[in-house]
Amino acid sequence: MALIPLATREEVSPVDLPALEAGEAGFGTLLNTWLAIATRPGMLSTYLPFIRHVSGPGSIEPRIKELTAVYVALLNHCRYTTSHRCYSALAKGVDESDLGRLASGDHSMFSSTERVALEFTRALTLDLAVTEIATCPQGVAPDLLEKVRAAFAPDELVELTMSISLWNALSRFHRVLGLDLDLGEPPAGVDPHV
Repeated sequence: MALIPLATREEVSPVDLPALEAGEAGFGTLLNTWLAIATRPGMLSTYLPFIRHVSGPGSIEPRIKELTAVYVALLNHCRYTTSHRCYSALAKGVDESDLGRLASGDHSMFSSTERVALEFTRALTLDLAVTEIATCPQGVAPDLLEKVRAAFAPDELVELTMSISLWNALSRFHRVLGLDLDLGEPPAGVDPHV
């Protein structure tokens, strides 16, 4: 059960209604995350363009963005975000078997660049929050930062870091709010690992 009552279409602020309608036209349904965000007038109209910009086409390989987004959801144990990110990854050509390997922790079949991105994702998701600044100013081990710098151009690294950060924020938002699934169950090989 959701922590808050979700907005109904009639309750959505006029400033947010165009974003809600555009989202519904794109997905064919109203997503619970939008209805939760729409309870705060003005937020949805800012949120949807931002998330589309971060998660849409950019300089980094789309497969890497999809894999890291699913991995963030799994590391945060958020079933709602995992469902959404798997839906997106499958729609963008990531195989269900790759999602199962990702969820199980078997990253050996991924490219070296994908493995670096996944290691970076894990560090940003799990290590950063518990690493004191006195121990490690950037919160990520210097050797990993060097690997990431070697694997990605500066614009790619900004995009990757923003994407990982966004999905961390959203998976925590989704999990705490306790949103019901609206895009179906995560794939069978992924769901047990959430």
